[in-house]
This record gives sequence, C-alpha cells and structure tokens, in this order.
Amino acid sequence: MSDPNLITGIERSEDAGVYKLTAKIAIVQTVDFFTPVVDDPYDFGQIAVANALSDVYAKGGKPLTSMNLVCFPIDKMDISVLNKVLKGGLDKMREAGVVLLGGHSVDDPEIKYGLSVTGTIHPKKVVKNNGAQPGDILILTKPLGIGIITTAIKRGLASPALIRKVTRQMATLNKAASETMMRVGVHACTDITGFGFLGHAGEMLEETANGLIIYSTEIPFIKEARAFVEKGIKPGGLERNREYRQKTVRFEKNVPPYLRDLLFDPQTSGGLLIAVSSAKAVRLINALTVNGVTQARIVGKVITDPARKILVK
Repeated sequence: MSDPNLITGIERSEDAGVYKLTAKIAIVQTVDFFTPVVDDPYDFGQIAVANALSDVYAKGGKPLTSMNLVCFPIDKMDISVLNKVLKGGLDKMREAGVVLLGGHSVDDPEIKYGLSVTGTIHPKKVVKNNGAQPGDILILTKPLGIGIITTAIKRGLASPALIRKVTRQMATLNKAASETMMRVGVHACTDITGFGFLGHAGEMLEETANGLIIYSTEIPFIKEARAFVEKGIKPGGLERNREYRQKTVRFEKNVPPYLRDLLFDPQTSGGLLIAVSSAKAVRLINALTVNGVTQARIVGKVITDPARKILVK
C-alpha cells in the first residue's frame, strides 16, 4: 500500500521510517533491542539506548520520545539487575534530551533491552542512505572492531581497560555527529551496526548506479581488535556479513586478512558513514572534530565505474 506522505519505509534498507505530518514536520520512527554485549547492567542500558537512537540520528532527525522494550527472566535474575539497566538507559535518554513515555516488558529466559523511538525532521531535510553523488567523500565517525572485542569480552579475554574503552565508545551518542552533518549539509548517511561497515556501505548503492572506493589504510579501528581477530576470535555475524556482501566487494591484494575481517565485523552502536561533497569534506571533518567527534576519518569516495560495486584498495 502506497502513501504520499511516506518518505522512507520498509521498501528498502533505510535506517528508520519517516512519515510527513505537515509541510514542515515529519516523524522519524525506529525500534531496536538486543541481548547484553557487556557484563555491567548499567553500561548495557546506556549502550542499548545509544544504539536505538542512532537510527534517528542517521536520518538527520531529532529524537524526542521513547518507549522501553524489556525482556527479563524474573524468576532467575535479581530485579536489581533490571533496575540498573533501566537506570543506565534513562540517564542516556536524558543526555540525548529524549523523554521516556513508558514501555512494555515480558518474562523471558534471556535479558534483552532497547527502545522504540520517535523523532522529528523537516520533510525536505531527510538524509537517505542512498543519496550519495559521484565524487562524494565518505567519512566514518567511529572506529571499527566492536563485534570482535565484545566476543573477546564474552570469552574473558579483554582487559578491564579495553572493556572501559569500548563501553565508552558504544555508549557515545551519534548526536553531535548528526547535528554537525546537518549544519554542514550532506548527501547521504547510514549508521554502522549489525551488517558491518561493508554491509551498510553497500546499502548506499541500492537503487543507484554508483560504486564506492574504500581506502583500507584510512579505516579507523580499535587497535586491540587486530590481535583478537588474528587469533580467530570473531563473532558469528562477521562470517554471515561476509557471505551476504562478498559478491559486491572486491579487495585488492594488498588488503590484509585482519582488515578484511574488520570491515565485515558487526558493530553495536557504531558510527555514522556520511557521504558529503568534496567541497565540504574538509569543513565537515573540522567541524566534527570541534564538536567532539575526534575519531572521524575520510575513508573512501563515491564513483560511477564499476557501478554497484565496492572496491577496497
């Protein structure tokens, strides 16, 4: 069923649905929840909220309200654990300026937490994930490697310092990055989450005649992830992402195996991948740095030949 007010919906791989209410206001809606990626319940709550809000930020929207989604084994786990999860989530919502309206919970064997989120945006300012234009520069705002490191955490292999570092990264909102890109003006954006860098980069090519060049030596990643992945410590989603995108991607021989793995690594609360005109790229990088997004890097370029392919060089 078509609707003239539907700007983005389920028909393609957009990060959130956008529906026009008036000539000046559209709502942005998304939902996301998952099982813990760290042991600390408060930190898990923070990360889950940052991750859920990210889809609204990727569209250039402003998240306004949310509803908690909770699965909890009430007879097997102390309720204090859930209280800490919800406290972490609420504190992150307050940081984002988001109002919690309520939510829904179910008794479940495995704890899960996340949000449904509603935000707003001007209908003519929605940033889609396939709006990149030939010659655009690609900018990534957070380093890769989260899936590999959270797998190491689950196996008891990550140091306390590394756990703190990756927790801080996952709990960091994409708010500043989103607001900055909207002030500068960009052509396309997506957030890097479960399908990994190359999976989400590939979404930028859907329904276009564009291709992408990725500069492997410029990809930011958490340095400890390399040692883990070279020891075979990988999340199952990494290989699924590789299988899904392998026909779209071509690696040059100089790209080392560990980096190929990192580019398929599923991320939790990853950064934004932004396509911006070459004339604005340096301005955007500088503005991101000024606004606290200090790990943003230029990682590639939009091309026309070959079409709908990703070349990693």
